[in-house]
Amino acid sequence: MSKEPESNLASGALGALESIIMGIAGSAPAFSVAVTAAVIVAAVGALSVGSILFSGLIMFGIMLAFVHLNRMSASAGATYAWVGQVFGPAWGFFAGWGMLVASVIFMVSATVPAATSTLTLVHEFFGIADLKENTHWVALTAAIWLTIVTVIITKGVKHASYAQLILTVIEGSIVIALVVAAFKQYGQLPAHPPSWAWFYAFDTTTFIKGSLIAIFFYWGWDVTLNLGEESVGGDPSAAGRGAFWSMINLMLLYIILMIVVLIVLNDREIAEADTNVLYAIANKLFAPPWNYLAVLSTILSTIGTIETQILQFSRGMFAMARDNALHPRYARIHPSWQTPWVATLAIWGLAVLLIFGSSYLPSVKDILDKAVSATCFQICFYMSLAGFACAWHYRSAVQQGWKAAISQVVWPLASALFMVFVAFYSAAFSFDWITNLVGIGGLLLGFIPLLLGRARQRSQQPAIQ
Repeated sequence: MSKEPESNLASGALGALESIIMGIAGSAPAFSVAVTAAVIVAAVGALSVGSILFSGLIMFGIMLAFVHLNRMSASAGATYAWVGQVFGPAWGFFAGWGMLVASVIFMVSATVPAATSTLTLVHEFFGIADLKENTHWVALTAAIWLTIVTVIITKGVKHASYAQLILTVIEGSIVIALVVAAFKQYGQLPAHPPSWAWFYAFDTTTFIKGSLIAIFFYWGWDVTLNLGEESVGGDPSAAGRGAFWSMINLMLLYIILMIVVLIVLNDREIAEADTNVLYAIANKLFAPPWNYLAVLSTILSTIGTIETQILQFSRGMFAMARDNALHPRYARIHPSWQTPWVATLAIWGLAVLLIFGSSYLPSVKDILDKAVSATCFQICFYMSLAGFACAWHYRSAVQQGWKAAISQVVWPLASALFMVFVAFYSAAFSFDWITNLVGIGGLLLGFIPLLLGRARQRSQQPAIQ
């Protein structure tokens, strides 16, 4: 038999408002725009706005799948638990493994912007050499931020929620100020004149390229479901309401922010801004030192998304270890803090190794581009499994009226199919070998713990007399 967890998670610690904040912070609006806007504009130009809208609709279908599956059981494992119940333990394991691998790789793309922004502030305000393009200094600073956030999370989910609320309020205030100033100063003389063609003038290649990158914008809201065991109950649960409303807010916010990027900055300015587009916008809108508020918002947003991804990873690993799919040591709960502290330390250790390993790539931009692309592949993998599981489990809903059929079967299934198509098309025609090695190879590594887990389970079964 597997060893039982030492105690339970902190049940009822999070309400609906805290779940919504966690969902928004998980996607990290300021971070996502700062890091990914230059990448998506380079890929599809002004069609970035349409890409974000359509990817939001695709992700909305996955969100519906998560909310409906959450009614089966509120589990810290989320996709791992639900896919396992619907399609069997092997598929459930790889759904969980895909999320774990994505979270670890994401630690690189998340901590690097926090590090570069921190080094920018240090250079500007303390006169120290500009080190934001030095990959080794960036790695060291990223590891420091990661350690600070890990300590806060390990001390308890309530501490994490309080920190997240403060960070999100400050970040949101800065972003709103940027949006208002952008429309006031550049609404009449935009760098890119707004056009309805931004929403529809796609060909197959631009639609797929834009969709894959835009999916990265939205990822992270699903942490609300991994915190389901620590949320206040009800029907729908606080976790489900958190997922729904965070997605609504994120879709509106990302479309507005992408329009702001295009009306304030021209193509050259966007490309030169690289990993901090918001700072480039603020430089055109505000005089020093107020322009550095955009750098602060990126740091706060990045810290917020690091926090939520550590929460998601640790809860997912905890659930898998609790079921003996991974080693039971990762299911240990701290007796006072009620957090899966061993699983939390696991992602800290893995992320630090990956951060310093990636520091040997030629540039910070190379690190981010490869990390974002590999993460997107894994997001598509595990989230599509949730969409398929929802459509199959609730397939009888097609006979219960069009609303139930669309929300429980059609939309989740269409979203899952599109994610599968985008992932495999990108792997075949867009990714270089390093990205494919990290993205696909990371998933294939799951066979090792899967087989080890099965061997461990067989050894724990009593011998037949």
